[in-house]
Amino acid sequence: MFYPLASTTWDQAEQDALARVIASGRHTMGPEVARFEEAFAAHCGSRYAVMASSGSAANLLALAAAFWHPDWGWRQGDEVIVPAVSWSTTYFPVTQTGLRLRFVDVDPATLNIDPDLVQAAITPRTRAILAVNLLGNPAALTRLRAIADAAGLVLIEDNCESMGARLDGRMAGSFGALGTFSSFFSHHICTMEGGMVVTDDRKLHDNLLSLRAHGWTRGLAPDSHLPIDPDPFQRQFRFVLPGYNLRPLEMEGALGTEQLAKLPGFVAQRRANAAIFRSLFSDMQDLDIQHETGESSWFGFAMILKGRLAGRRAQLVRALTLAEIEARPVVAGNFLNNPVIAKLDHSVASALPAAERIDRDGLFTGNHHYPIRPQIERLRQVVEDVAKGA
Repeated sequence: MFYPLASTTWDQAEQDALARVIASGRHTMGPEVARFEEAFAAHCGSRYAVMASSGSAANLLALAAAFWHPDWGWRQGDEVIVPAVSWSTTYFPVTQTGLRLRFVDVDPATLNIDPDLVQAAITPRTRAILAVNLLGNPAALTRLRAIADAAGLVLIEDNCESMGARLDGRMAGSFGALGTFSSFFSHHICTMEGGMVVTDDRKLHDNLLSLRAHGWTRGLAPDSHLPIDPDPFQRQFRFVLPGYNLRPLEMEGALGTEQLAKLPGFVAQRRANAAIFRSLFSDMQDLDIQHETGESSWFGFAMILKGRLAGRRAQLVRALTLAEIEARPVVAGNFLNNPVIAKLDHSVASALPAAERIDRDGLFTGNHHYPIRPQIERLRQVVEDVAKGA
């Protein structure tokens, strides 16, 4: 494949990390995971980090930890405001926790949740804003945080596609009460599968630890807000929250430590590739590209077709395939067009013209941790040829 969507970021350091874990005989979650969590929290400027088995699992943990926060009093049927464009497991944890999705449109330039529409969508049942930093690009997090604070709401960030992005001097994922990350193969770092939740709130942290491992209290400090049985024998199997088994593996933790050390370099190269993409595509009359907010970590390169390309996405995808260039829809497009929406408790707070256009005419190609000028140049040529009818 000349221009794949994703590629491996591993070298001998990751191979050695895997061998070290195998030799240790400890494969389940342990000191390697703890080491990665500590390093990741420091990287984000957060007090705590809790690793999970995937970014999707991280979202589930984050929503469940918020739902069971002892001071917030959330109830089933309370609302979480979400953007209409994101991945499926942004939404599923909301309803799986018993909360109600409230959809608003995205900003057509940034592809992220529109703060004006968020403000207008707040009702007496609203409890949280779930902002998604799409394709590496931070949402308007400073303003969303201000909206949440003024309305007494909780801001949560789904930062699974945007590790390493920054806004106003802070790491994306650290603006809310909870921020989630993914380290799946196609993302900025790779731990095979894997995810992370960061927070500064001790009660959320303890909830995350309990929920990640069956809802028990094993491993929690004696001063936790969760009830700790004084009998150490009983404490091994004492359950206090309706938890899951979302624990990562020691291999994933060991890989994460190695990959995190390389993340600044990965992001720098992705930004260098993005500069080439923007120089070649910003003047094209037949598509729009994603407007950067802050410092994007450029997960990929989104294109929203218009002019001569409007309504011709299928033709463009065929041409890209022939040119050995992988492309995908912009995440899940307008998520309300997915059949599963009938099974999710939700409301729609605004019209969704931007999400509809993305659903109809949006696609993205990959970015990488190595230079890809020839790939981007071929991408430009294919797009031009299709626009011209060649």
